[in-house]
Amino acid sequence: MVKDLLEERARELGLLFAWAPLDLPPEAEARHRAWLEAGRHGGMAYLEAPERFQPKRRLPWARSALLLFAPYAYPDPGVPRGGLRVGRVARYAWVRDYHLLLGEALRELEGVARDLGLEAKGYVDHGPLPERTLAALSGAGWIGKSGYFLSQAFGVHAFLGVLLTPLEVEAAPLHPSRCGRCVRCLSACPTGALLGDGTLDARRCVSYLTIEHKGPIPPALWPGVGAWVFGCDLCGEACPWERFGRVWKGFQPEAEPAHPDFLDFLRLSGRAFGKKYAGTAFLRAGRPRLARNALVVLCNLGLGEALFLRGRPRPKPPGAAHRPAPPLPRGKGGGGLSGKPGPPDPEGSPSPAWGSARCGRRGPKRGGARRPGGPRSRDRGRRGP
Repeated sequence: MVKDLLEERARELGLLFAWAPLDLPPEAEARHRAWLEAGRHGGMAYLEAPERFQPKRRLPWARSALLLFAPYAYPDPGVPRGGLRVGRVARYAWVRDYHLLLGEALRELEGVARDLGLEAKGYVDHGPLPERTLAALSGAGWIGKSGYFLSQAFGVHAFLGVLLTPLEVEAAPLHPSRCGRCVRCLSACPTGALLGDGTLDARRCVSYLTIEHKGPIPPALWPGVGAWVFGCDLCGEACPWERFGRVWKGFQPEAEPAHPDFLDFLRLSGRAFGKKYAGTAFLRAGRPRLARNALVVLCNLGLGEALFLRGRPRPKPPGAAHRPAPPLPRGKGGGGLSGKPGPPDPEGSPSPAWGSARCGRRGPKRGGARRPGGPRSRDRGRRGP
């Protein structure tokens, strides 16, 4: 009866759902530990939490998880007028931050559980829980070679929410993998980050590099970054199961975050950036990292000069063309203008010289740099085992 009421409310909210017991298989934790020990999580130290596969240690009353799926295969909202809008943004970031949107639905379900006298705790990709492992245990789908959780019900793109409850549930039959011999996702990855076993090396993943990574992006990986200024969708777009995509009614894609103005990342103050992009996924990366990413993309597209051409040049006074240019400042504090690369910003935003020293005229290699217009039809910023 209680279970039925929770399911009914989830259905009213437009969410797909499935149940899984909290008895996680030891081999899943061992696999995760091996992945961490290999350093493939990069700088995402939060994935090292020892209680990730032992939720009952923190919540002794928890016995089951209600998995909630919010598909986000929504269409491109179009490119706004004006600005320097030449990069690509992962599909998941085209809407208001999914933590907020899906979090509202989870709070409603928590309220339903409380009214029935039950403990309940909701998570939307912010607590130490193995969401994809739980989703696989629910029998609703399988973990693909790309690391995405795939389902015949919604395809590739879906956010996962988890509601922990004290209800006892039986384990469902595991869904067989439907990837077969397909390796389209592996071929589509521009940096070779996918390992083919449902895991990846985050240190090479474009989503990780453009969202989570705090330092300079290694120049050897710039061609793989292509036109991606925030995240990457290439492995998901290559998956044949994408054609089964659906859209949760709580999502409404917006043109501004889907096709942002690069000049915002390069010119806005931190306060102005935070105000304009409040409630979006861009706040996770922050303006300095997005400025770093924008410079890499402009260099990859051969558009470095666009930074200077976007402004209207002032007419030169008579004779200005014959005046010698003033010397560049040298010495202490002038490293970034002396022809030598300046040190990168502590947050990862490169100085102009640091970026231009590596900025060529050639476009990016491989398929990661489609010109404006958005994707044909993305991962969260991180995907571990």
